[in-house]
Order: sequence, then C-alpha cells, then structure tokens
Amino acid sequence: MSLTSKIDFAMIFKVTNANPNGDPLNGNRPRTTYDGLGELSDVCLKRKLRNRLMEAGHSIFVQSDDNKVDEHTCLRSCAEAVLSWNKPQSEIAKKACATWFDVRALGQLFPFKPRAGKKGKDEGEDAGDDKSVSIGIRGPVTVHAAFSVSPVSVTSTQITKSVSNEPDGKKRGSDTMGMKHRVDRGIYAFFGSMNPQLAVKTGFSDEDAAAIKAVLPRLFENDASSARPEGSMEVLKVVWWQHDCPSGQASSAKVHRSLTVKDTDDPASLLSFEPGKGPNDSTGNWPTPEIIDGV
Repeated sequence: MSLTSKIDFAMIFKVTNANPNGDPLNGNRPRTTYDGLGELSDVCLKRKLRNRLMEAGHSIFVQSDDNKVDEHTCLRSCAEAVLSWNKPQSEIAKKACATWFDVRALGQLFPFKPRAGKKGKDEGEDAGDDKSVSIGIRGPVTVHAAFSVSPVSVTSTQITKSVSNEPDGKKRGSDTMGMKHRVDRGIYAFFGSMNPQLAVKTGFSDEDAAAIKAVLPRLFENDASSARPEGSMEVLKVVWWQHDCPSGQASSAKVHRSLTVKDTDDPASLLSFEPGKGPNDSTGNWPTPEIIDGV
C-alpha cells in the first residue's frame, strides 16, 4: 500500500570548520548565496540520503563511485541488468520503482538508447524499429537546498605538498600549491515533503517514509573526508510533521514557515514555532510536529 498521508520534514544541522558542499565553479569554496548565507545543494543532500539508505540495506540505483555495493560501472549497466527495454514504458517504470528505493522515492530519468542489435518497441511497432527509451519517473519525496540561518565566515588556507610528483624527485609539479576552504561555523536547515498522490504511482509506502525518518538523524554518519573531518557535521534536530490525510492539513509552505530556527548553540532555544503550531500546543486542523534529536 502506498503512502497514506502527507508528510513534511525539516533537518537542522551544525557545521564547524568544514566544507559542507564545495562549489566546483568557484574553486571548491563552500557554497554561499549573494547574501553570504551558507548553502548545500539538494543534490548533495540526496547523495547523503542515498548512502545512509544503502547502508541500511535498501537497494539504491544511483550509487557514488566511492560507495558502491555492486559491480556495475555505470547507470546503464545497472539498469540493463534488471530492466528490459522492449517492454511497455509503464512496465519498465513499475519494475524500476519496485527494485530501487531511490527511484520510487526521489524519481529518476532513464534516457537510454537500445544498444546495437537490440530493438526497443512498444505494442503495434515493427520488431525492426529501433527507438530511444526515455522514461521519466516523478518521485513523491522532494528535498530543498539547505541554507544557513545567518551569514557564514569562509576561511581559505593555502597548502603545499611535501612530496614531488616529478620523476627526478627534485622538481615540484604545478599542483604543489593548493587551497583549502572551510566554513568556520554555521547553523543550517533544509525542508522536505512526501506527496501521497505521487506515491501511488511509484509504490512509495509508509514503510519507506519510516526508513527515511530513521536515517535523517544520522545523515552525516560515515560521511567524513579531509574537507569534512569526523565531528565537523552534526545533525541537531529533525522535525517531522505527519498530516492526517493525503492532501495535508496545510500547505507545505505554511508548515515549513511555522518553524523558526535560531542561530544558537543552546539546544533548548534552537527551535520555535508559531503560536498554536508547536509540539505541545497544536490546535485545530494542524499537524503536530515531532522533534527528533540527532544521533
């Protein structure tokens, strides 16, 4: 059975002396807005979400090269090991959603052309008609980009290599000098939603929503690197709004706007809600927020 009711969620986390998401078009400096707010792209957050779900035992289609659990070298190889392009697109989409958690949750585009010697056809087409397969699946789970509550300070440090890359061992290569960038401190937040109407089409269930809820408090577990040392990325709180109907008791915009995140290191005063919309004073037709501590 698919998702029975609408869900909204938020995650608040802290960055300390780390580069949470480098911008490749800006020398890998931490992403910031023109107003100086720190930013993490939704793609970055979905990558971490996929990794944690994969560690929890769920089958993931889009795997990163440094965190793979199968032998496939590309997405095409992974798809063709499971899917058959000569079937109707509706059957291909249904099979993909049933096989991979991230496909039925976040959606996926399969823009593949049949290989030489393989024929892709729908009903009523000649067997010799080659055609490209482009199947778009809209996922019910949407994730916003994360932004810091206040402007962040970015520190850049010049570094050098102590080992030469040149054959004679004397000359240093052009990449000897480099830069490392970090956010000194920042409180970030991002929001997301789960849509029951789209969940019907992909088969995303209440159990799948519970799996995401379980991994959000430990989103940065096993995610350490030289740019993000262990302990520099910390989940502070997860807020979970469970509506009582498929269409929701309020729009996602209003639900997300009811939460205010403060730039403070005091957990007791980190979050505040609009009157009548908090965990202990929700009144009327409003989803009661559940607050979960980070791991």
